Amino acid sequence: MYFYQRGLMQYFPIFVDLVNKPVLVIGGGEVASRKVAMLCEAQADVLVVSPTLSDELAVKLASGEIRYQQAEYQASDILGMWQVWATTNNSELNQRIHQDATAANVLCNVVDSPEHCDFITPSIIDRGLLQVAISSGGAAPVLVRFLRELLETQLAANLPLIAQFSQQSRPYIKQCFDTVDERRYFWERFFRHPLVVNAQSLVQLQTVFEELLNTDHNPIVPPVVVFYPQDPELLTLKALRLMQQAERVIATKHCPKVISDLCRRDANRSPIENTDEWLAVIEQHPTDRIVILATNDEPCNLSVLPANTQILRCNGESFTL
Repeated sequence: MYFYQRGLMQYFPIFVDLVNKPVLVIGGGEVASRKVAMLCEAQADVLVVSPTLSDELAVKLASGEIRYQQAEYQASDILGMWQVWATTNNSELNQRIHQDATAANVLCNVVDSPEHCDFITPSIIDRGLLQVAISSGGAAPVLVRFLRELLETQLAANLPLIAQFSQQSRPYIKQCFDTVDERRYFWERFFRHPLVVNAQSLVQLQTVFEELLNTDHNPIVPPVVVFYPQDPELLTLKALRLMQQAERVIATKHCPKVISDLCRRDANRSPIENTDEWLAVIEQHPTDRIVILATNDEPCNLSVLPANTQILRCNGESFTL
């Protein structure tokens, strides 16, 4: 059976603020039109250099959304630019544009030529303030499109409303809670609330918001022991959810990376030599939400764990000490 092992990334996933930043697009055809439309949505200061313009780009020029230089490309066009897009159908010209951009230390994307791209654009799911980006690094574009279509059907239509409310409420939450963990715990409870999932107005969201603010916001959460299977796909949904909520992960060096990588990325890691060290780590971090990754292949003494510790086994069995 094949298990994915996370390795080095060719492209670093990042969202870039292009508002009012100078961006050069070489080419005035259909491909350039698609890229320019996206850049205009990002409020970039777009300059198109091309002998001719498509009808779509001509409309944007007339409305003042872009600037236009009716000329053949010159290396000097790149000077002062923040980003460059080569969209011509001339592969030799596109390669030269990339070379010129590299020499000027300007990031360049050559359309349909990944080997000449300093950055690539992912497939986007747009829900207002919320954006989901999917990329295969150019390896499997059809798979990416399939995943985007799948996610489009799963993401709620009211996500823009929830994101807007969250943006408006963040400053107040920072005043209410001193630590990042306290704020994160509040928002996790808020987003999982059944009335939030189905909310259709800001008033409904405000009602839930105030209700949660008036309840205990920092309870002591007992640890969770997840006995992981060899096949990560056999982990239960409950185990995955708790692993994603963990603020601290305890595991021995024998725990496979493919399992530990399923835990929340920014969770603190507490590597241990053996399971006898469980209790010491728990006592050092009494307010953390802790997940312990264990396996039946290693001897462990559950009796050392605090009362109310949750035990999740890979066969779906779940109980509390």
